[in-house]
Amino acid sequence: MCGIVGYTGKNQALPFLLNGLATLEYRGYDSAGVALVSGAGSIEQIKCLGRVAALKKLCEEITVDATCGIAHTRWATHGEPSNFNAHPHSDCSGQLSVVHNGIIENYQELKQELEKAGHSFKSSTDTEVIAHLLEENLQHEAHGDMLVALQLAISRLTGSWALGVVEAREPHTLYVARSGSPLVLATTEDGAYAASDITAFAGITNHVVNMEDGQIARLSYSKDSGATCKIFESDGTSVSNPDTFDIDWDASAATMGGYPDFMAKEIAEQPEAVRRLLKNRLTPDGIRLDELDISTDEIAAIDRIYIVACGTSYHVGLYARTIIESWARIPVIVAQASEFNYEEVLVTQHTLCIIITQSGETADTLASARKMHAAGAKVLAITNVVGSSAAREADAVVYVQAGPEVSVASTKAYTAQMVAAVLLALFLAEKTGNMRLKEVCTKFQELERVPQLIEEVLTRGWQDEAATPAFIEANSSLFLGRGFGATTAAEGALKLKEISYLHAESYPAGEMKHGPIALIDQGFPVVVVCPDDHVRYKTISNIEEVKARGAVVIALATDGDQKVAQISDYLLLVPAAPEYFSPIVGVVHLQMLARFVALARGCDIDKPRNLAKSVTVE
Repeated sequence: MCGIVGYTGKNQALPFLLNGLATLEYRGYDSAGVALVSGAGSIEQIKCLGRVAALKKLCEEITVDATCGIAHTRWATHGEPSNFNAHPHSDCSGQLSVVHNGIIENYQELKQELEKAGHSFKSSTDTEVIAHLLEENLQHEAHGDMLVALQLAISRLTGSWALGVVEAREPHTLYVARSGSPLVLATTEDGAYAASDITAFAGITNHVVNMEDGQIARLSYSKDSGATCKIFESDGTSVSNPDTFDIDWDASAATMGGYPDFMAKEIAEQPEAVRRLLKNRLTPDGIRLDELDISTDEIAAIDRIYIVACGTSYHVGLYARTIIESWARIPVIVAQASEFNYEEVLVTQHTLCIIITQSGETADTLASARKMHAAGAKVLAITNVVGSSAAREADAVVYVQAGPEVSVASTKAYTAQMVAAVLLALFLAEKTGNMRLKEVCTKFQELERVPQLIEEVLTRGWQDEAATPAFIEANSSLFLGRGFGATTAAEGALKLKEISYLHAESYPAGEMKHGPIALIDQGFPVVVVCPDDHVRYKTISNIEEVKARGAVVIALATDGDQKVAQISDYLLLVPAAPEYFSPIVGVVHLQMLARFVALARGCDIDKPRNLAKSVTVE
């Protein structure tokens, strides 16, 4: 989950390294550091506990002439956040530095072996073993050749890694390697670049090289040859045609653009993101999903669908299950990837697996996809990132086209994923013959109104801000809903937990009496999702029950609902929408509510503690 950047070129390396880390800080912000290779043949490391801003301040006095370097922003796994555990890590000689994203599972055995060979360790991380392993290889089997040393080193590693390595003897070259953790490369006239994801390249280039698992790359720069990027397989074989793709967004998409934080910006971008995804999707023949290379006969033969995801994407899966089962009449099982990977599953040649992952790099979700592939199922990915591992490994992919999402708490990717699920459900319903073309067109036209409805909700953020006092002194909160509302409640509770650090629990409203009602006492905040749907009156009964026990009720309700208004303390009103699309509209209120509560509690909106945007380790 850490962020890595590397550069070698004709310019000073430090400005790109620091800017790149700032862009990737959503991947981890426990500590940060840089390693600069001077032309004089030495490496200077600067690292510290805390945010990239603290590192930038330390680097203000740096005068090293270095056009090559690597940098890292950390999300701690092995070893607590500290100056010593911050990356980069060095060998005993201080002549090479390593940054690493991932987990080395056999580091203890390697560390014991290296200590017996005379190596001295300074940190409690798993990463440092790589630096000493490289040093050992350079002195013996590799005979000073870093490429060979790196090949030998990764052959000994168990786990996952994206590595960046620099060595003092090669002041214009950096080495990178990948297995299980993402890494992208780029070259321009100014130099060669490496990063954990494409956002670090915003404003630099739109053309990106994607490293495959097991590959190693050597990035170099010289006045005569310019920037070069040579990729090798783990056995040293040269890769002649690496995987490349073009980024279809501009640099401004990864900046705040005048908003106070990325979450505010990304909440506001939701209408446009949905419009972009819906553009040209309806044809005279029905829903257009050119991304799906699945024949009508194959669709008709699908016997069951597994939807596998984590966190916010898991809630999309719950929503997708309901509409797919209702419209396409195909049984759907929704599973959390971290549990799914260790369960027995029933798979036939007619089973479809849908994985949902914003980044396309979520480790548990990717492992689920590989498991289902191995069992013979076809895998469809719903993801936001072009060229991601999920996109490359799946049989088919639907890109949600939400653009870069920087805030750790997902907003626009969540709503875009739900819209993608609707498109898929309509597509399957039509192809299986369970929905006539006329009905498909009607539902799509209703879906086209969703961006306008979201825009209306965005003008009502004052309602969410007004409800904030209900949470300030609270120690916990409860989110309730029925049907689609239960899924919206689950996502709302997750958002509140993520960024305000206030405990929030979601429950299907009908299950409240089977335990959670014991939590309710005077002043306890309860958010109830109660739109004008087929279970509205049942949900109203649940509001009455919590009100009778002293709860403060924050109700998400449809315009004009006088009954809910009478029994609630705060109202979050949404315009009328078809029941099956109400979750896409209603959740926007809960996103804004979570943000206002977090602001009132003094929390970091975009970088909540202990969390990272892309979970690339199990």
